[in-house]
Amino acid sequence: MMQDSGFEDIRIGPAVDTFGGAGGEPNARKFEVFGYAFIGHKP
Repeated sequence: MMQDSGFEDIRIGPAVDTFGGAGGEPNARKFEVFGYAFIGHKP
C-alpha cells in the first residue's frame, strides 16, 4: 500500500505490544495483535 502511494525505501519496525494494560488486552493476546512502525520516503 505504501509503494502504491509513491513511497520508496520502506522499512517495517519490530512488533510492539500496543494493548498492554488496555481493556482489550485479552483479545489482543488471543489473536496475537501487535503494532508496527513504518517509515518510507517519497522521491
